[in-house]
Amino acid sequence: MASRGARVPAGRPARAPEPAGPVRRVAVPLGVLAAVAGAFAYVGAVDPNRPGHYPLCPLLYLTGLYCPGCGGLRGAYALAHGRFGTALRCNALAMAGYVMFVALWALWFTRAARGRDTTPPAPRRSLRWALWGLIAVFTVVRNLPIGSVLAP
Repeated sequence: MASRGARVPAGRPARAPEPAGPVRRVAVPLGVLAAVAGAFAYVGAVDPNRPGHYPLCPLLYLTGLYCPGCGGLRGAYALAHGRFGTALRCNALAMAGYVMFVALWALWFTRAARGRDTTPPAPRRSLRWALWGLIAVFTVVRNLPIGSVLAP
């Protein structure tokens, strides 16, 4: 196949790229799902509540402050075992992130399966800024006495 800007020899017609088959179109979304499912399976099998299996949060270790991810592994462990209330209490923001991942992955998979845009959906710039703001507010509030319900 000729690269961009390359001339096609006389007498040979230029070939249009062939459309990818349905299996090939969904291969990347399925690969991402397999990686995430494997990570959840590992966390579900190796209890983060028992010390020695996962590294400590450096922010918590050095400052005593909870980062936005603190409690996320314990929440994923609880979620993998079907304990949704416990998962939400461990890290509500992480649980919201897991729900957002599922929704965006389903959108991505559906688009790819239908032969539409196969790139993963990305939020608009304004939504990304809003998400960063939400993460910052969540982090500050969970470290205040009034936000102790958000602490892991």
